Amino acid sequence: MTRYLTYDVFTDRPFGGNPLAVVPEAASLPEDQLQKIAREFNYSETVFLYPPEDSANTARLRIFTPTMEVPFAGHPTIGAAVALSELGHGPDLRLELKVGLITAVAENGSAQFTARQPLETVAHPEPSLIAKALGLTETDLKTPPVMAGMGLAFTFTELTSREALARIATDVATFRDGHARYPMGLDFAQVAYWRADETDGDTIHMRIFAPLDDIPEDPATGSAAAALGRLLFEATGEDLSFVVHQGDDMGRPSRITVSVDAASVTIGGQAIRMMEGALVF
Repeated sequence: MTRYLTYDVFTDRPFGGNPLAVVPEAASLPEDQLQKIAREFNYSETVFLYPPEDSANTARLRIFTPTMEVPFAGHPTIGAAVALSELGHGPDLRLELKVGLITAVAENGSAQFTARQPLETVAHPEPSLIAKALGLTETDLKTPPVMAGMGLAFTFTELTSREALARIATDVATFRDGHARYPMGLDFAQVAYWRADETDGDTIHMRIFAPLDDIPEDPATGSAAAALGRLLFEATGEDLSFVVHQGDDMGRPSRITVSVDAASVTIGGQAIRMMEGALVF
């Protein structure tokens, strides 16, 4: 039997945030079973923990969505960091991911990690295509869409209002068309966001959709928050900090802290253990 844990990540209360399955000792699992296990959990991600390749590091992470392995994702990194802390590691952690080494700090149910890999801009999809995919009009789009990421590419589109963000109704056929035209990234995953005015503080409201990867909407996405932070930094050249509010429109409120400077992006949040059990096959 192989033990597993589940967490709700980027939240301080049960049934909020983004669910995550963590397998703390995955080395004994057959390689051809990893994707099937992730599909069985059917969370947006499952993370498998292995002994590090470098003994100076804490653990090696492999991250799977329901349909593929990905090189980097935020909520599995936060959830794995909290799990490792609860298992006696830390507070300082060195995590091996396919994008490279990620440093993290975790204690008391909270974690933050620092990503230093560069932002890669891969495409600029047409506004008309993105508006149709999101069930909006082009007038709802404030800035031109850009496909970019720090190991996992998303299409980022700033909207004109919080109301437009709430009004999104995805068109899966258009997602398929978009993925055929822009096959990079996570199956044409869309990030729509709205920047609150000064009365709401340094707040960004965000929704993320990846229906072709069996994620109709994601409650919290740290990798997208990191890439957005880097995009905004490159636009202004100024250090910045903000809080992403995600999951509100689907009833799973999440809060992601983001700090960006010229060298790195730091993502932070809380995670709470929800369930534990064993794989018995």
